[in-house]
Amino acid sequence: MTTHTHRTVDVPVAGGMLRVGVWDPVGPARADVLAVHGVTASHRAWPFVAERLPGVRVIAPDLRGRGRSNELEGPAGMAVHAADLAAVLDALDVPRAVVAGHSMGGFVAVVFAHRHAERVSRLVLVDGGLPLDVPQGLDPDELVSTILGPTAARLSMRFADVREYLDFWRQHPAFQQDWTPELEDYLAYDLVPAGDAFRPATSYSTTVDDTIDMNTGSALRDALAELRHPAVLVTVPRGLLDQEPGLYPPAHLERVLAAIPGVRHERVEGFNHYTIVMSAEGADAVASVIERELEAARD
Repeated sequence: MTTHTHRTVDVPVAGGMLRVGVWDPVGPARADVLAVHGVTASHRAWPFVAERLPGVRVIAPDLRGRGRSNELEGPAGMAVHAADLAAVLDALDVPRAVVAGHSMGGFVAVVFAHRHAERVSRLVLVDGGLPLDVPQGLDPDELVSTILGPTAARLSMRFADVREYLDFWRQHPAFQQDWTPELEDYLAYDLVPAGDAFRPATSYSTTVDDTIDMNTGSALRDALAELRHPAVLVTVPRGLLDQEPGLYPPAHLERVLAAIPGVRHERVEGFNHYTIVMSAEGADAVASVIERELEAARD
């Protein structure tokens, strides 16, 4: 049964227009969720989760430098994305929302809550949002490569057509067990023209700006030091290449959580960094957490 209809709107922000996906519930909306995607993703990462939130309007932008906001290249950074999120809520007349962020979207969500506290009721951070275990002293390209690896390298590649791009992704270890039509839609949406070929929409320069800022900048550090919203961090055991450990190795995570006691932690077994939101079973788990936070926000 269809629970939502999908549409897009363009929202004016500094430097141009931001593309925003909206999943409107069939029937009256009982709540709003602002969903923020990862560093090289787009709003099309969220359909599985949206479908599992009946009666909830899910609002998910293509962050600047990604998707159909890819001409808004920069400068970027967490504070710029936070300002864009505020503009999105203004445009859609949403005073306050539960904010869910996946991967880099979790970092953006934390900074958004800090800079626009009145617009956020609670935070759901999905495998992102708290400091990563990253070596010190890396130059920008090394930092991006260390964190993103082949994910960053893909941004400079060119593809003849959508079929070639899908074939490239079929070999990716993260999706060997979770290839779906929804995933194909997400991947096809990622391609934009590049001369006589196609390229991933995400801007490499924007990715560098954001990766540096979320790992070495002051915006996240200040936001976490003054965290005032209820927040839950969902982590998974496997990373971007389906490897163990994931983005938050247990010993590192223990130290981070001890330093930020306001964040509750839930580990969800059986998923990697992608499939926790881009698979049916992973989305079940994430939607369950969001529903619980929506209920708490109503109390």
